[in-house]
Amino acid sequence: MFGFCCKRLQLLVPSCSTISVDSSVTHFLKASPFSRSYSSLLGSAIDDKPQDLSSTVSYLINSCGLSPELAVSLSKKRGVHFKSPEKPDSVIKLLKHYGFSDTHVSEIVKKLPTLLLVNAKKTLVPKLEFLGSIGITGTDLTRLVCGSPNVLSHSLENNLRPCYDIIRTLPIGDEKVGLFMRNSSRILNVRVLGNAASNVSFLRSLQVPESSITLCALYYLIAVSRDTTKFRDYVGKVISMGFIPSSTAFVRAVYVISLMNGSKWTQRVGFYRKWGWAEDDVLSAFRKSPTFMFLSEENVSIKLDFYLNKMGWQPANVAQHPAVLTYSLEKWIIPRCSVIRILLLKGLIRKGEYSIASMMFRRDQFLDRFVNKYQEQVPELLSIYQGKIGLAELGLRFEEKEGVKQV
Repeated sequence: MFGFCCKRLQLLVPSCSTISVDSSVTHFLKASPFSRSYSSLLGSAIDDKPQDLSSTVSYLINSCGLSPELAVSLSKKRGVHFKSPEKPDSVIKLLKHYGFSDTHVSEIVKKLPTLLLVNAKKTLVPKLEFLGSIGITGTDLTRLVCGSPNVLSHSLENNLRPCYDIIRTLPIGDEKVGLFMRNSSRILNVRVLGNAASNVSFLRSLQVPESSITLCALYYLIAVSRDTTKFRDYVGKVISMGFIPSSTAFVRAVYVISLMNGSKWTQRVGFYRKWGWAEDDVLSAFRKSPTFMFLSEENVSIKLDFYLNKMGWQPANVAQHPAVLTYSLEKWIIPRCSVIRILLLKGLIRKGEYSIASMMFRRDQFLDRFVNKYQEQVPELLSIYQGKIGLAELGLRFEEKEGVKQV
């Protein structure tokens, strides 16, 4: 009976010799500390199409620098498998000819593994030559393609060329086309860029300065490429808030409003109101620094607690200088406030001689105003400013004020 079972098993289970596994893979299995897990991964991969998948996995590991797990995953889940290395070899050779390193190739394959399956000469060469003809070469090219390999999957005639023609109508300058395409690679299509061109024309009709429009095109494209009707609604809302189109803050405000729907805006206003801000305070702060509305509530809460309950400033004071919420509390604000605290305790300055605006002085301004002139009276003042000495080491601390707690 046992002999019969053994013979039966031999018929059902093929021997290892019947499964073609690349020698480089078996070498990897012996050498790698992860050989057991890789062996099981490879085993599951080769159950379906033994020769194709095993050679593909081996190629992705040895020629593209991928981990065994990722190589198997791409082979099975992304449909990447080939009988011959001819196509992937030609793709990699072409990329390296254009200055891509092994690391670059690995990054690209991880994001777009199917690129290895295209005809390099017919599909990739024309696109790379086109990118070079518009000034995207060297580092600009590697950054663009590594950041978004999909740029090489776009049709040259139906997408890349028409997109470039639209881009040239935008005020960004030929030398910044590479930066623009890198920043906008995810929305690099004719319809979206067509919206951008129309919306830029609309901004020009409002007398928005070219410098602000360039800012939009290079960094706020996600806003300016919105549907034209929606974009005009955003602009109208921003103008109703008191922004002047000629100001730099205007396009920043349009950018923020385009990314915050009504419920998000209401929720964020409610957050600041819990810290004692009036609705007008929020609007005033938004006019001065629109992007402060993107700051995380957790981070802002820590800073507001310090400003209001340790330094004794009023919510309206902070709202007048919303940029102060963007500075690092540990590296910037606390060392400066520690200097102020020491000077107050020593009687070297009075309360009216500093304000929350002092926290945003340039380094040389703050040193001249609050540190250098008092070095003789307080020798450790520079070390306090540099964060090398804290108040606790001097037996001092920030006093708890009767400020505002979050409701």
